[in-house]
Amino acid sequence: MTEKPTVAILGGTGKEGPGLAMRWANAGYTIIIGSRQAEKAEATATELNELLGIDTITGLANDDAARAADISVLTVVATAHQPALKGLVDALQGKILVDATARVDFRDPKPPTAPSAGEIAQEILGEGVKVVAAFQNVPAHALRKLDEPVSSEVLVCADDVEAAEQVMKLAEDGGMKSYYAGTLPNALTVEGLTAILISLNKYYKKKTASIGITGL
Repeated sequence: MTEKPTVAILGGTGKEGPGLAMRWANAGYTIIIGSRQAEKAEATATELNELLGIDTITGLANDDAARAADISVLTVVATAHQPALKGLVDALQGKILVDATARVDFRDPKPPTAPSAGEIAQEILGEGVKVVAAFQNVPAHALRKLDEPVSSEVLVCADDVEAAEQVMKLAEDGGMKSYYAGTLPNALTVEGLTAILISLNKYYKKKTASIGITGL
């Protein structure tokens, strides 16, 4: 049996990061919560360990978390996307970065303009990092409900198909169906779907609008 990779969730103290951490830790992955402040990351890690009754989640500053992990998942707010990436260039070389950024304003949801967040990340990080765009459409509150499957299916975009397949395995181990949806330019459309889901939720007064794929 292949050993599971260590996963760092960078900006992992926000809305989406802790839920992903819980699901992957519950599936047997070693998880590192990353934050700009190590103390904040440590506090979130302690909280999640207590909730799950485990001790496999640790907290570090983002740079240290990225260096210690095999796969890093960036879950920062859109305004922090480029600053966070620029501070992580050296730490991420030779690794996979999963970019979960959807550059959509909840107050006025509209599709973002090209290039995709994943393409921006690849440009900043360079060829030494394999960027995969995924998890932009997964409702944060659904991730914490470990006894329920996540109804939102994950569209995974990457120029490197092998890296995409590793992230698809992560998604599936976290209780989510996933599909390879093409190269990084396609991730722009996936980001735009977030605007549609927010609009649906607002109109129908729900929090659970999600993506589903049929016919495959």
